[in-house]
Amino acid sequence: MMDNNDVLKIGEYEFKSRFILGSGKFNLDLINAAVTHAGTEIVTLAVRRANSVTGNILEHIPKGVTLLPNTSGARNAEEALRIARLARELGCGGLVKVEVIHDSKYLLPDNYETARATELLAKDGFTVLPYMYPDLNAARDMVNAGAAAVMPLAAPIGSNKGLSTRDFIKILIEEIDLPIIVDAGIGAPSQACEAMELGAAAVMANTAIATAGNITMMASAFKSAIEAGRLAYLSGLGRVLGSGASASSPLTGFLEV
Repeated sequence: MMDNNDVLKIGEYEFKSRFILGSGKFNLDLINAAVTHAGTEIVTLAVRRANSVTGNILEHIPKGVTLLPNTSGARNAEEALRIARLARELGCGGLVKVEVIHDSKYLLPDNYETARATELLAKDGFTVLPYMYPDLNAARDMVNAGAAAVMPLAAPIGSNKGLSTRDFIKILIEEIDLPIIVDAGIGAPSQACEAMELGAAAVMANTAIATAGNITMMASAFKSAIEAGRLAYLSGLGRVLGSGASASSPLTGFLEV
């Protein structure tokens, strides 16, 4: 059973759910499934779509859900700042996920420009969650720039390949004193569970649910997996032997033949 006092804290914000729905395959049916069956309290929104869909989304977003606008489409820190300010003017609040990407093939984030954007946005009063390639030095730069959480990618966006950067994410969890939210590439509930077992504060997913055969069932599966992983982390995973074996029952004697 989950502890009601175990909340996800991002700056001044608190959430009970540790599942965040990404916006890459954005539609209201997907949001409803994630909120109703996965318990998500945070849904991202690409602000570059504002002219066509923002009004509709703001009217239909379920009660109790926080919008997390992202700066998708920004190629440098200055563009990210302009997009974030637009989101704030549209009524999306002060939370913002910083995405600065100018690599059109692999869609990998630019850690240098992301750190610059984090500093600009934090100084402008935003609660900043930078999306980044998991690199310890870059993460430290983002913390020093004013990040409220750090969002390393697990694998390339939309790939569903899982924790390709597992070892580097583990380093961030151990060394960065902020919530580490695993973002991008998570393709299955088991992978989300593993990320939480490592000590991640939350998991963001979209494609894995949006492209599932049954969106509702997959949303439920992600909820259960994330909660199980969190419980396992909090309970303390059992030891792992380097080699050999260890009997689960004491070998104090054997039956005589």
